[in-house]
Amino acid sequence: MFIMDSMNSPDESARELLRLIPQVNELADQVMSGAGAGLPRRVVMDATRRVVDGVRASILQGGGASTAPAELDVESLAESVVAAARKTLEPGLRRVINATGVVLHTNLGRAPVWREALDAAVEASSGYCNLEFRLEEGVRGSRQEHLEPLLCSLTGAEAALVVNNNAAAVLLVLAALARGREVVVSRGQLVEIGDSFRLPDIMAQSGAVMVEVGTTNRTRLSDYSNAVGPDTALLMKIHQSNFRIVGYSEDVPLQELVELGRQHFVPVVEDLGSGSLVGLEPLGLAGEHTAAQSVAQGADLVTFSGDKLLGGPQAGIIVGGREYVDEVRGHPLARAVRIDKMTAAALEVTLRAYLDPDQAWSSIPGLRMLSEDPGAVRSRANRLKRLLEREGLQLECAVVPEMSRAGGGSLPTAEIPTYCLSVSHASLSNAALEEKLRKGEPPVLARIKDERILFDLRTVSDQEVSLLAGAIASIA
Repeated sequence: MFIMDSMNSPDESARELLRLIPQVNELADQVMSGAGAGLPRRVVMDATRRVVDGVRASILQGGGASTAPAELDVESLAESVVAAARKTLEPGLRRVINATGVVLHTNLGRAPVWREALDAAVEASSGYCNLEFRLEEGVRGSRQEHLEPLLCSLTGAEAALVVNNNAAAVLLVLAALARGREVVVSRGQLVEIGDSFRLPDIMAQSGAVMVEVGTTNRTRLSDYSNAVGPDTALLMKIHQSNFRIVGYSEDVPLQELVELGRQHFVPVVEDLGSGSLVGLEPLGLAGEHTAAQSVAQGADLVTFSGDKLLGGPQAGIIVGGREYVDEVRGHPLARAVRIDKMTAAALEVTLRAYLDPDQAWSSIPGLRMLSEDPGAVRSRANRLKRLLEREGLQLECAVVPEMSRAGGGSLPTAEIPTYCLSVSHASLSNAALEEKLRKGEPPVLARIKDERILFDLRTVSDQEVSLLAGAIASIA
């Protein structure tokens, strides 16, 4: 409904155009009997209203000067309705080609999931499965039973619990073990990560009382010790996601914090953030220790993500002492953040791959990308260059050495040697080419540097090279 006062009423030409707009039902019927036959009527009606409202608003804003009567013909408007309706029916979540070089790209879904893990999720969810049923005994079981033994084996922990993401894991631990009591944490670890996730906010939501110690760049063991009192529930160490403090800085090693906790009978919780089950040092990627190392150093509880360095589906993993895990498991919030059967199935297969580290390195897509030899990446870049050169396009191409990133809050300072195809177009600007690629089919995400577009082949699989070449060629 449009309500207009005399100061804003449409002029005569606009009123004439408004009278030409067909009724919504009339236009929808025209669509359903013509090019839109077979489309759901609800979708057609919604699309018709949007088109009619848009035309009406355009006429009112432009005073009729910008709209031709022919544009208001029923057949012309019907085409717009059909296009809008079909757009509604297109899936919003689409496969994209990630040529950014960021392996665990949060905005692109973080770690790609291993095909066998996806197959397991399909198998478990396409029919019934024994999610919470023990087939041997014929009694009810727990969905955690499929994952807990594997996590204990891989980390050396006494017990484990999996929830729907790591933020939920941290919230659940704090709510279960520290509600109404104090949690001591270094000021330099009060992180904010993507989507405005702030640790102080999670702490407040859990009901715990946060006690900050040290300074932004330097926290000593004595800072923690001086803060411990009768209301202290936890000592907490938090992964500095997406950043590092370097230079004049000091932090307390986990082992020293654990010793302090033992002296005061206060449990120590470490949030690894990304979390890895294999050491990355052989790749020259320092700054991330494994969950097993945290457990071995005495952390009472360790939390980490399932869909970052681990390379599985989105999940939050809690491992540690049975006393503390069982207390967390029994909290009412645990049910609200539990995983579903698809996550359980995909994560189980992913974890089984880690029982043989060689299989994990060769099978888990994220690990394979992080560890791939730069020479293999260069070969893919050269292959993409040859495919584009065969098309005779107005492109200037060159294979150049560059650096990839781990992403996902993991290894924030690590630079991974890679090779990119550097491309510039004779007539299209970088911004225009990037936009066309992003809006194309399939959508392609790249990066712009030094007046050229870079396609980083570390995050483009062998199977995607031809698709990428076709996407570029269709635009260029």
